[in-house]
Amino acid sequence: MVCGDVINDMLVKPLDGLGSWPGSDTPAAILARPGGSAANQAAWMAHLGADVVFAGRVGARDAAYHRRELARAGVRAHLAADREAETGSIVIMVAPDGERTMFTDRGANLRLRRSDVPAGLLDGAVALHLTGYTFCEPPLLEVALWLLEQARARELAVTIDPGSAAFLARLEPKSFLRWTEGAAVCFPNRDEAAVLTGEPDPVSMAAHLTSHYGVVVVKLGAAGCVLATPGEDPVLIAAHPARATDTTGAGDAFCGAFLSKWLATAPVGGPAADLVGAAEFAARIAATVVTRFGARPG
Repeated sequence: MVCGDVINDMLVKPLDGLGSWPGSDTPAAILARPGGSAANQAAWMAHLGADVVFAGRVGARDAAYHRRELARAGVRAHLAADREAETGSIVIMVAPDGERTMFTDRGANLRLRRSDVPAGLLDGAVALHLTGYTFCEPPLLEVALWLLEQARARELAVTIDPGSAAFLARLEPKSFLRWTEGAAVCFPNRDEAAVLTGEPDPVSMAAHLTSHYGVVVVKLGAAGCVLATPGEDPVLIAAHPARATDTTGAGDAFCGAFLSKWLATAPVGGPAADLVGAAEFAARIAATVVTRFGARPG
């Protein structure tokens, strides 16, 4: 089961370079796509063969659209339809090299409540996956901590993507580590791992985090990732070469791909999991995402 943000992405890529005509028109490619870190990860997991239930909250007028888009990827979506708040939205400015700047209004995501996530959604699950966005505001934190309590009571594997260095930096130091202690897998990117550990380099970051998590995968974008487990030397996994058009959602695709492979090789996160194989597979999937617009499969 996955719980977290659903977003309307608005991708903007200037065709002549931003600022070519200050105060006037800048020709651009503008595309609307479904997004949201947790929803993207759920979509990739399901697209790659995992059985996925997703819970989140959207504006009422977008509910059918997002249910349809998640179902298209194979996700069974349980979306609360908010009649007072709009679906979260992000305007994403994509630079010529594919890197992006994001302007975020989380909208209805900030109004997710425990009643939106019935405990029965965990029936039959082997894992619970959460992103850091569900920990960043007090009402959402209540949902996240309750889900973690439910998962631990059911002896489910818990997996975590910290999600945003900016949000982590606003939290009380070490609180995120305390809340998520003992998760089977954690997927920080370089900036998030730096906030969580204070270490100077990705290998040190990954090794440090193994004192809190069973598997740590520090995502490094075009530099690949560092894979670490307690008591073992961290392993650097190379990225697959790709010409980037839009890096939006590459980390989400990596996470979803890793989890789909990890769950398939070790359904309850046992030692039989082929972690290096899962990381290499995730790197291949992420490399395909950056070559096109949008964060979802297809």
